Amino acid sequence: MTWRWLSFEALELSQLYQVVQLREAVFVVEQECAYLDADGRDRGAHHLLGVRDGALVAYLRAFAPGADGEACLGRVVVAASARGIGLGSQLMRRGMAHAWQTWGPCPIHLSAQAHLAAFYGALGYEITGEGYLEDGIPHLPMACPAPDRVPEIPP
Repeated sequence: MTWRWLSFEALELSQLYQVVQLREAVFVVEQECAYLDADGRDRGAHHLLGVRDGALVAYLRAFAPGADGEACLGRVVVAASARGIGLGSQLMRRGMAHAWQTWGPCPIHLSAQAHLAAFYGALGYEITGEGYLEDGIPHLPMACPAPDRVPEIPP
């Protein structure tokens, strides 16, 4: 398994295609959620790609803290063929460590699908507000508080 952080500009065309393909396979096809994935925010994000045997199997994007002082992780996705072996936790831990090493200790928020609240809770996230529907799927606002010490990025 190879993990790599890239800016939008550093993504090769084939990598960008794999990102779009994975996000659409899970969010649009598997979850039957018709929405505009190309939301215009990818250019400002840091992209984490998890590649196994030449195929993209895990991905997320990270954003610098905004006016609220919180970083953001989003489009967290693991291919159906790669689930159940801990890649989701690895992906999130890498995303969190990168955010804190890049932008300093700050809270990190995300929009969690409600059925994954326990998964994110095990990583230190807490529900911060009322649930809501996003593209017909129940979501919860969640945030992980700033750490006392910035963790190393896992090998």
